[in-house]
Amino acid sequence: MIWLITLLVSCSLMVLVFLYARVKDNASWVDVAWSFGLAALAGLHAFFGDGWQTRRWALAIIVGAWGVRLGSHLAMRVASHPEEGRYITLRAAFKPHVWRRFFFFYQYQALANVLLALPFFWIASNPATQIELLEWVGLAIWCISFTGESLADRQLKSFKAKGAGGVCQEGLWAWSRHPNYFFEWLIWVGLACASSAVPWGWTGWLSPLVMLFLLLKVTGIPPTEAQCLNSKGEAYKTYQRRTSAFFPRPPKSMA
Repeated sequence: MIWLITLLVSCSLMVLVFLYARVKDNASWVDVAWSFGLAALAGLHAFFGDGWQTRRWALAIIVGAWGVRLGSHLAMRVASHPEEGRYITLRAAFKPHVWRRFFFFYQYQALANVLLALPFFWIASNPATQIELLEWVGLAIWCISFTGESLADRQLKSFKAKGAGGVCQEGLWAWSRHPNYFFEWLIWVGLACASSAVPWGWTGWLSPLVMLFLLLKVTGIPPTEAQCLNSKGEAYKTYQRRTSAFFPRPPKSMA
């Protein structure tokens, strides 16, 4: 029953946000719906789960904090900026039925959210009345990830506010071209680790694997890099040669 409920809620939310995006003629609102949608699914799993109540509501609070922070950050950016480059690229690919295909794209995101919520199900189903070691490890990973993603977003926002143009290579952005994506993925590693505390909870690792695939091959890095190359040219090519695409590491020397 919980899977049907989460599917209906996820798809309905995406329909509503799609209609708003259509009115605003800005498909970037799907990112906002994605973030708040996952927070909502965590709340649903917490409410309908049959595990230890303290754990269930801790899940809702932890994922809710992440979803609301990221969703609010994205909402402010989308509301004050033109459509993001990757969606402009999709717009061109979706012609001549742009918004019809965007509708299915939004629903694809809704289905992805239901799948990504797999760790929520196992965490909310855990009947143990004490926090287990794997859950402490998962919580530690989540805290590091939440802090890292927030810091990466602030550093990029601060760089853009200076109005200097060019490529942001400050702080975490000197070690990874997409530190926000890396820490976003690491959040799901933490949740999968926590879900592994119960039998069959290891299936929760499907979520970070799917997330990694999407970020590296589909909706994350490829369209973002294409847009950056188009707008920043040679400066971004130099940045690519110096800096890791995803996993943070010290920048290469160009000497």
